Amino acid sequence: MPGMLNVSILFLSLAASWLCLWIASHMSLGFALVAVWLFSLVANTPFTLMHEAVHGVSCSTPRRNELLGIVSGWAFPTSFSMQRLAHIGHHLRNRTDQELYDYYLPGQSRLVRNFWLFTGNLLGLYWWSVVLGNLLYLLAPWAYRSRFFVERYAPALGFGHYVADLARLPILRVWSEIALAFGYQALIFYWLDLNVWWTLVCYGAFALHWSVLQYADHAWSARNVRDGAWNLKVLPPFRWVALNYHYHLAHHQHPDVPWYKLPTLIDPLTQQPSFWRVYFSLWKGVRPAPPMGAPADLAFLFPSADLQANDTSNHP
Repeated sequence: MPGMLNVSILFLSLAASWLCLWIASHMSLGFALVAVWLFSLVANTPFTLMHEAVHGVSCSTPRRNELLGIVSGWAFPTSFSMQRLAHIGHHLRNRTDQELYDYYLPGQSRLVRNFWLFTGNLLGLYWWSVVLGNLLYLLAPWAYRSRFFVERYAPALGFGHYVADLARLPILRVWSEIALAFGYQALIFYWLDLNVWWTLVCYGAFALHWSVLQYADHAWSARNVRDGAWNLKVLPPFRWVALNYHYHLAHHQHPDVPWYKLPTLIDPLTQQPSFWRVYFSLWKGVRPAPPMGAPADLAFLFPSADLQANDTSNHP
């Protein structure tokens, strides 16, 4: 049943994204803008299903799980094998010095770290860098796996450890998955007779949403690999479309639990900042990093009045 549910959601979300792209390309400005906004939301559903497949909980058998992960990756577009290795690496490095974008460490440039935060997470370049990296792998895998790209270029963008891992994956498998993903994108572009500029606007809106969400659910949380995340508060319809992805602390604490069971793991006494509260706090820029093991920075994220009103809350 979970596999049938996830497959059904995948195809419904893909169909919804096709409709949004078609409306944006073929209808009047007002309808197009609404379609862009809806696309930025619904395009996150296949990514969440790929995330489920990464953890092996999307379908009942490994083969079906793998297939759903690969097809879900087409919508991003990305390689499922790359996403799986990168995401497992995220769980291992979460809130360590190797994956810390809301703070800067001794010896690091605050200006450079703010550049990474603002352009990457807040302005959507995180998504674009992943997609362009996949395109580079498709056109010139030797360049992606080159010493210059792995040891110099990727670290300069903050992806050094991840690219070093990804460059060791089997080249034919990764290349094939990326080729299928870009082939899918080309097919729907031709089939729906899409407009280039409006298609880019749709994906640009999704890039903004996705890139922010990837760090809003971690920013200012405890410097703890397992507990360094938030269960963000958002309106239920937005959380449903994202398949409870906003319950990220529950996911990090129980990565083998599927998306539809995460609400049962939410502790009502645990502090739950809103997505928008964290989003606007990130525009204040990076801060000096506390030591590993430090608790969540509630004093910075919440006004003192809020802390007093929630004095029974526990930090993650």
